[in-house]
Amino acid sequence: MDRGNLLLVHGAWHGAWCWDRLVPELEARGWATSVVDLPGIGMYDDARAVREALVDLDGPVTVLAHSYAGVPVAEVAATVHSVTGLVYLAAHMLEPGESVVSALGGPWYPEGTELLDVPEPARDLLFADLPDELAAWAVERLRPQNAAVFEQEQTEAAWRKLPTAAILCEDDRIFPAMFTERAARAEVVRYLPGGHSPFLSRPRELAELICELA
Repeated sequence: MDRGNLLLVHGAWHGAWCWDRLVPELEARGWATSVVDLPGIGMYDDARAVREALVDLDGPVTVLAHSYAGVPVAEVAATVHSVTGLVYLAAHMLEPGESVVSALGGPWYPEGTELLDVPEPARDLLFADLPDELAAWAVERLRPQNAAVFEQEQTEAAWRKLPTAAILCEDDRIFPAMFTERAARAEVVRYLPGGHSPFLSRPRELAELICELA
């Protein structure tokens, strides 16, 4: 079955490597998958990278955004006519005029910080339900994140304009409760057991759920 294009957009501190276990499961189910490595300089730069990846694809596109990626995806997805829907995987939903920092009531890091280290303990916060070897592989690949991605304001909210489904993780140890509550108001909401990174811990289950939602 040809399901069309699926663009995968990673969250903060991650890279396109995080989809390595999910892509084969998706392609086996008929998706033409593409990934984008966000530059991570600022949210607007990330949004431009998402838009460039979208316009390069022929035919209808579904976008899967993980965590922070919900912000740059929302900034540009509705401006590309080929985008038919969004899947928000434990992903931030901001209203125009908000930033991640403002939505949370202020920064969780010292004022003036430019580069944020990987959250610690990363193993417990991000990959608690992964086997030790796979968790170590993932932690090793995390990178510091420019604080500007959390501080620049959303100007568009594509999740309000396009069909959007949300996937929430039942034992998510890092996703803020406020964003969980927002995502739970999406048109369609599904839950997966486990933590914040089911693309590594449950790639087969996640692929099946994406097929159902998209």
